[in-house]
Amino acid sequence: MKITFYGQNSLLIETKNINILVDPFISGNPLAKDIIDISSIKADYILLTHAHQDHVLDAESIAKQNHATIVSNYEIAMYYQKKGIEVHPMNHGGSWNFPFGKVKYVNAIHTSSFADGTYGGQPGGFVIEGETKSIYIAGDTALTMDMKLIPLTTKLDLAILPIGDNFTMGIDDAVIASDFVECNQVLGVHYDTFGFIEIDHNEAKQKFSAKDKDLILLDIGKSIEL
Repeated sequence: MKITFYGQNSLLIETKNINILVDPFISGNPLAKDIIDISSIKADYILLTHAHQDHVLDAESIAKQNHATIVSNYEIAMYYQKKGIEVHPMNHGGSWNFPFGKVKYVNAIHTSSFADGTYGGQPGGFVIEGETKSIYIAGDTALTMDMKLIPLTTKLDLAILPIGDNFTMGIDDAVIASDFVECNQVLGVHYDTFGFIEIDHNEAKQKFSAKDKDLILLDIGKSIEL
């Protein structure tokens, strides 16, 4: 499983020759727009955690250029289905076996609405159980006790957690979240894009290291292999 960071909460996951794009916000991201060419992105599926613009801005154009399927909660799925896009609706606690693995839609604590004011349903995260690796994509969320439910059914190889604070949990809560999900390898997302969520990289890594955990902060366009 290869995971490439496109900035903010946007990721490309490549597994079993299938491309899964998460929360594409690239053309409007000042840190990513001159690095990542959205017209060259190949996606078979697009997973959306919630409807905020910094998570869905490029979803429609990338879905249409790739004939990709958008996977999200019911309200978001119906929003894109009306635009002629193939969708797979989900809701909290539900799971589905896709060609790339089993996906479960799990709880997140945040808000969710489209830029035009349309209700975006309740926010969520995704647990993906691939052929050999399992990951948790938290989406935008506060620290929540519901995270403790995840390791009851899934042994995670990587937790992808927001760390920018202000709109989501920050570094200290993310360390606790990694305890809750019982995963010591964390990929940080949702930081530095705007002034409200700028972080001190060294301090963040030190706080994880002090708890014998590994915080990965990727440059935009860079990847890790699981």
